[in-house]
Amino acid sequence: MKVDRMKAVVSIRGNIEIINQELPQLEAGMVLIETSCSAISSGTELLLKNNMADYPIPLGYSAMGYVREVGEGVTHVQVGQRAACYGSPYVKHAEWLAVPKHLVIPLPDECRSSDAAFVGIGAIAIHALRQSDLHFGETIVIVGLGILGQIAGRIAEASGYRLIGFDLLEERCSNLSESGVNHVYSDESKVQTAIDEMTHEQGADAVIICANGANPGIINQALHWIRDRGKVIIVGDVGMSFDRELMFSKEAQILISRAGGPGRYDNSYEREGADYPIGYIRWTEGRNMAEFIRLLSEERISIETLITHEMNLSSLSQAYELLRESPRSVLGVLVHYEQGSGASAIPE
Repeated sequence: MKVDRMKAVVSIRGNIEIINQELPQLEAGMVLIETSCSAISSGTELLLKNNMADYPIPLGYSAMGYVREVGEGVTHVQVGQRAACYGSPYVKHAEWLAVPKHLVIPLPDECRSSDAAFVGIGAIAIHALRQSDLHFGETIVIVGLGILGQIAGRIAEASGYRLIGFDLLEERCSNLSESGVNHVYSDESKVQTAIDEMTHEQGADAVIICANGANPGIINQALHWIRDRGKVIIVGDVGMSFDRELMFSKEAQILISRAGGPGRYDNSYEREGADYPIGYIRWTEGRNMAEFIRLLSEERISIETLITHEMNLSSLSQAYELLRESPRSVLGVLVHYEQGSGASAIPE
């Protein structure tokens, strides 16, 4: 059966629309995937949705599906195999995706498809933790327990770090606590008390800020929480205002964590398929993706309870309204795609 059109989600002047597009073209070094499910990244996608541009803005960047064709030079996945994929503009909320090989990870049988759809968010969380350069037994505070902070918290706990979670919403704190994390608070003073007790008043080794639109003073608060020469890692969309003297007094580092790791936004790595030698760049975005899938497959982490809403493509506009209106009840949103006739249809 011939397939030449597909549905995709875009934002136009702040409104969600489902449009018909031509299927993406498979080229050398790429993988054609029929999407099974995709995950919404609330922070990034709400920012894009609120853009009032007159042209269509594709939404989404994390998904999984079935490999339907592979381009020349692709050897790590086969037709019919399940695979997770990450990275705009290749990955989006659309029925078909043509994705460069470094951004496609095969899924072992043990990995749930719905969990694998969050591979992009998982890679972002892993890269943020790598930016903090923590070692076994060191202390980290994660600020902002939306879907990204929740996943980062679970990975930090699985890695043996001493973890403290902080969010103003009690519901989000409860979700991380129920995963087995003992120190999660909605009160800043309790965070400070926990840091003092866990570090003998030396301060946390790192603070990761995952919150979007957080209190503009949150960086200063993080600088108070860290130890001498500690690190503050910024992942969310946070105003870059802080007290220089406070930073200077601790010789602290304030770092930005850019997406899923080295290779992101590098055309030679993503589009052209040139890998970084492992001896020079240990963890690329592709390797971070693979590590997230390994953690899921080996049950080192579980994100099943983070999926609070599941929708089909046609009702996706409701998901963005929920994210805006009910942040207390919404964490992970999974989008399902019908694969009836399309599952056996190869584009011609």
